Amino acid sequence: MQKAKVIIDKDFQVSKIDRRIYGSFIEHLGRAVYGGIYQPGHPLADEQGFRKDTLELVRELNVPIVRYPGGNFVSGYKWEDGVGPKEDRPKRIDLAWCVVESNEVGLNEFSDWAKKANTDVMMAVNLGTRGVAEAMELLEYCNLDQGTHYSELRKKHGYAKPHGVKLWCLGNEMDGPWQIGHKTADEYGRLANETAKVLKGIDPSIELVVCGSSNSGMPTFAEWERTVLEHCYDSVDYISMHTYYGDHDRDPQTFLANNMDMDRFITDVANICDYVKAKKHSKKTINISFDEWNVWYHSNEADSKLERWTQAPHQLEDVYDFQDALLVGSLLITLLRHADRVKVACLAQLVNVIAPIMTSDTGAWRQTIYYPYWLTGKYGQGVVLQTQVSSPTYANKKFGDVPYVDCVTVYNEEKDELVVFAVNKSLEEEIELEIPLRQFAGYHVVEHAKMQDEDLYAVNTEENPERIKPVASDASSVEDGTLKTVLGHKSWNMIRLSK
Repeated sequence: MQKAKVIIDKDFQVSKIDRRIYGSFIEHLGRAVYGGIYQPGHPLADEQGFRKDTLELVRELNVPIVRYPGGNFVSGYKWEDGVGPKEDRPKRIDLAWCVVESNEVGLNEFSDWAKKANTDVMMAVNLGTRGVAEAMELLEYCNLDQGTHYSELRKKHGYAKPHGVKLWCLGNEMDGPWQIGHKTADEYGRLANETAKVLKGIDPSIELVVCGSSNSGMPTFAEWERTVLEHCYDSVDYISMHTYYGDHDRDPQTFLANNMDMDRFITDVANICDYVKAKKHSKKTINISFDEWNVWYHSNEADSKLERWTQAPHQLEDVYDFQDALLVGSLLITLLRHADRVKVACLAQLVNVIAPIMTSDTGAWRQTIYYPYWLTGKYGQGVVLQTQVSSPTYANKKFGDVPYVDCVTVYNEEKDELVVFAVNKSLEEEIELEIPLRQFAGYHVVEHAKMQDEDLYAVNTEENPERIKPVASDASSVEDGTLKTVLGHKSWNMIRLSK
């Protein structure tokens, strides 16, 4: 059996974890809203039409923040269409996804849903077809108490108290040629800066996310970040990152190594931010909002056959397999490893559309990726420790030498708890892992939850919703002050220790 070792020290910390790193995303796309979180007439719909079975699964995840309403959708969106009496709301074409938007759900209804889901809203403004004035009006509607045109309009619509949205995205993927209102870095940087200044003039308590590159493969990557930040460094708080991964070639060992791409992407963006910081002689640090990340490739063929201008079609409905859960587990580990710079992150998306939760007219269930997302969010609280991993590796044409073991440790001082998250990417071999617990004397294993399956392509369905789920493992123990465990081949693991 091959062996790996992890070295940790309670005093060598990466950062305190911002809970918003476990955020998610709901866009007006496919069945995310209509048929996902909202379905009037469904047997489990509440008085507002929100599905209670979906809400229950979202509350179980304890999602701290949800980005809304897009996504590509936001770049053609008129927020005014989604407020006021529903019978007066227009149906509009959504050019981003070639569908018809009914506007039956808008920002007021979504705010109500967010309260029921015990989450906060991360609001995106349209900087594609719209600009500074419309962003000002939206913030006024959402956050000012009374006495102005848009705050009084909100009250007229039945919402006496402001929504108090504290985190705002300045557009979406404005570097992308596919984006409605696509701009050059200079065009967008100037617009973002002017928008940021007026938004913070209205409400100085808000935080702002400026658009970074849509992915690291964009031809403008790095230069886009530099240019945009040179325009608006002093006005914003975060820069966004987006990326999706897929196993298009059915090559599991390359697919499972994609966390290395995410790791390098984060490092590169942080370095660009610090370059601009140095150039401007600034004391301010721009952090990262990784507000779109996930696996996305299963639904591509089906989506290419969709009929245009329908309402809420089955769109981007990836059915996730066990292999996807392993990578999602590794991507969560990577985000935590960079908790000093990644303060916000959004698994995209939350329901039906490339999502951990799926629904039909008869039920809702957890996809395979639900579980690492749920358990990491639940127990990955406190501070991330510097986690030095010594692991055997495998050779890969795309990524070079890839460690079989991906691992991060989190110390929760409040609960006096140490949590280990680890993935074994070996398709055939168990790996023995040791972690000396020098500063955690008297700790014992409280729980070892494991996800493991011989079939990388096994999925959860409505008929068999628990085909893939975590199970208890007895493979971990503390002996002579050292945590000793066996990581099963192709497995995701969560190990909790306490006194």
